[in-house]
Amino acid sequence: MATNYLVVFLLLQIVAFCSSSPLSTNSRWIVDDASGKRVKLACVNWASHLEPMIAEGLEKKPINEIIKKISETGFNCVRFTWATYMFTRPDYGNLKVSESLDKYNLSAAKAGIAKNNPQFLEMTVVELHKAVVSELGKNKVMVVLDNHVSRPTWCCAGNDGNGFFGDAYFDPSEWLQGLAAVATTYKGFPEVVGMSMRNELRGGRQNVPDWYKYMQEGANTIHAQSPDFLVIVSGLYTDTNLGYLRSKPFAVNFTNKLVFEAHWYTFGIPAKSWTAQTNNLCATVTKRARDNYFFLTTAANNSFPVFISEFGIDESGERVAESRYITCFLAAVAENDVDWALWTLQGSYILRQGKVNLEEAFGVLDINWDHPRNTTFLSRLQIVQQMNQDFTSKKPTYYKMFHPLSGQCVQIVKNETVLANCKDASRWDQHQDGGPIKLAEGAGCLGVAGDGAAPRVSSDCSSNGSKWKIVSSSGLHLAAQDGKGEYLCLEVNASDSKLVTKKCLCVADNLTNLRTCADNPQPQWFKLVPANV
Repeated sequence: MATNYLVVFLLLQIVAFCSSSPLSTNSRWIVDDASGKRVKLACVNWASHLEPMIAEGLEKKPINEIIKKISETGFNCVRFTWATYMFTRPDYGNLKVSESLDKYNLSAAKAGIAKNNPQFLEMTVVELHKAVVSELGKNKVMVVLDNHVSRPTWCCAGNDGNGFFGDAYFDPSEWLQGLAAVATTYKGFPEVVGMSMRNELRGGRQNVPDWYKYMQEGANTIHAQSPDFLVIVSGLYTDTNLGYLRSKPFAVNFTNKLVFEAHWYTFGIPAKSWTAQTNNLCATVTKRARDNYFFLTTAANNSFPVFISEFGIDESGERVAESRYITCFLAAVAENDVDWALWTLQGSYILRQGKVNLEEAFGVLDINWDHPRNTTFLSRLQIVQQMNQDFTSKKPTYYKMFHPLSGQCVQIVKNETVLANCKDASRWDQHQDGGPIKLAEGAGCLGVAGDGAAPRVSSDCSSNGSKWKIVSSSGLHLAAQDGKGEYLCLEVNASDSKLVTKKCLCVADNLTNLRTCADNPQPQWFKLVPANV
């Protein structure tokens, strides 16, 4: 575990960048205005929108310790939440931190803040929100401000009154007032690089015409108050669908500031589907992501950045289905090299859904905010924390062979294939299905040596043993024929993490995909990830 933590800590050297100038967009990329170079957001969510309206964890640790942990675990950005009423209703926003805690009889949390962050107790909740943002900036962490709800509460039920325009707590006029207030409040805060307009639009009222009407008004409102900010636009159906943008563009009175966001969880999918149909289900959800939002990054004439502003799993690692989902997710996100924000930083909540000091299993930190909950999971994020593609690069595109189950990449060391940090990955030429996988630097192609044997690297690029086919619906199995004409798949051996070739899992001998399969095929999943940096 210590080794994994060290690996993640070293990633700080790659991703810890806080822009000192505003950010804009250039086609599908977020760029620094001053340099014109790409900036990649590798964020973690930090909640401040629940009933007390206080950033979670301030009762557990001094704020500088919390922010240090954000950087040490490889994040360069925080998606920091807020509730509309904090900025539109004085009886909410003018509450002092101590008063807000007293309102809910949160004596232990009040004592914890008095011990760890006493400077905050007599601030209003809005002043505290600003203070946390300022501290993030001092520590070179970028901030995206996320309007999570209107009335402070846990999110997100379809009938909680916070879901869509016209719901009980979601008055469009008050929402616009809140966006204007926050944009004005944080104008001149260089660490604030953008505003996310609303989290997870949902519920029975949602419809496309109102989405265009109000979201376009909201975007123009933010830009009018703080033209330097990125304006981050969420979609319908809990932020999973922006497909309607194929037929009607998003019309605003500014350019080069729009980013579209999406959420990708496995919620709503039965766990048994992941354990019985892993290849097929990964293919289905990846296509859904491509159809619903990733298409925005590939449009020929009008592409935009896509920000996966929430994803995550129970980091205890005990849920098999979630473990399979996140492996599928990492393959897709690495391939597309999009910006993202993990849910979530907090290991606990001061008050959530009536429960005090509730543990957050999705949290990066443990319930006491002492240590990362799961350093192995964090180490799997290394390739998506790195910037793999830079549109300003003059270097030719090459490919890293990524193993999403381990989070590592294939490296050739003295003609042996091993797994290593993706920063040190070997470089490969583009692979055409049914063709060789060739090293980009120097001669040599990957080939099958036999069942259970390590794959070889040799000058042989033409025999059947060097011609690799994609053989499952997931698009993540690579198979070539051995000397007997049987197909073997590239695999990471669980016992020693070495690369071997073995009989393909969940794939029939005729290379058809098995509809159901009790095996876990993910040790055999590999993705060739484009890079040019």
